[in-house]
Amino acid sequence: MTVISKSAPLAEFCDRLSRASYITVDTEFMRENTYWSKLCLVQLAGPDEAAAIDVLAQGIDLAPLYDLLHNPKILKVFHAARQDVEIFVYLTGKVPAPLFDTQIAAMVCGFGASVGYQTLAEKLAGARIDKSSRFTDWSRRPLTERQVRYALEDVTHLRTAYEKLAHQLEQSGREPWLEEEMAILTDPATYAANPEDAWRRLKVRSTKPRFLGVLKEVSAWRENEAKSVDVPRNRILRDEALLEIAAHRPKTKGDLVRVRGMGKGLAEGRRGAELLKAIERGENMPESELPRVEPSKRGNGAAGPVVDLLKVLLKIRSEDHGVAQKMIANVADLERIASLGDADVPALRGWRRDIFGDDALALKRGELAFALRKDKIVLIELPAEKTS
Repeated sequence: MTVISKSAPLAEFCDRLSRASYITVDTEFMRENTYWSKLCLVQLAGPDEAAAIDVLAQGIDLAPLYDLLHNPKILKVFHAARQDVEIFVYLTGKVPAPLFDTQIAAMVCGFGASVGYQTLAEKLAGARIDKSSRFTDWSRRPLTERQVRYALEDVTHLRTAYEKLAHQLEQSGREPWLEEEMAILTDPATYAANPEDAWRRLKVRSTKPRFLGVLKEVSAWRENEAKSVDVPRNRILRDEALLEIAAHRPKTKGDLVRVRGMGKGLAEGRRGAELLKAIERGENMPESELPRVEPSKRGNGAAGPVVDLLKVLLKIRSEDHGVAQKMIANVADLERIASLGDADVPALRGWRRDIFGDDALALKRGELAFALRKDKIVLIELPAEKTS
């Protein structure tokens, strides 16, 4: 087992990896009982060696690890990087860069949407991953040999996957496609969660601005409270309770007690008083500042059928170009194109517009149609309508 739990070996290991052109990175963490992810283990691999770093080891100095992650000369390769990167941003205040995300690269190379590491390792490295340790308690010490073996497999096979994906991207000329996605992953704003936007995570039952104003304030209060005591949001107050509060707007502690899921202790204590103030702020928010949600036009009038046609077009174009549909457009993009035409969505910019967006607009204008030939859907160009 290669586990580093002391400062000197860590510094030596990181020094050796600092000479590599790229390193593969993965983490094991726990988040069941905290707001912030609790980092338990970091796995690193260079071209010739790999190790698991016990970040919970008493007295270990992690500065060499963080210096390596922030070294601009070394490419950091992750699979499904978002959560791992978020942890390092929280711990260091900086985004590890430059980055290469093999999950996103795989979607660009036609491996399907959100392909898992196990599948990618099997297809590209011929490896079979034992996932039985995936949900073990990574904070418990000592780590078992099985846990460490599993953890290291997440970075050793990643080397082969990265090299093959990088080669495919170079051969296909799609490196700029991936760079566009990596620019989002390395943007600090991607990880700057604003409590004022916390309400957007909820499935709202109403689009009335005043309801949304109250929901915005109470959701921001819960987010800040969860952060301050480092517990999951729902340990403070469940989503259902926030929605009920926004709908009925309790005025007193007695009203709060009657909210389903609201404990008497919370309602009558400090948190209850703060919650009432948040409700009041939402009630008094000026009309011009109230949040607004555009009602979904899916299924209404002509937009619904247009979305259905755009989905067919998206499937055809994704298969033609060997790229996951999810990389080109999502349902929200299609709905906006159906409703607004030349909307400000990623699907109508850059390479996405080249392989899908222009055709989507042509389909809306009646300049593109579908036909069935030999059990296959094909596209047919139609002449533009003449205007008098």
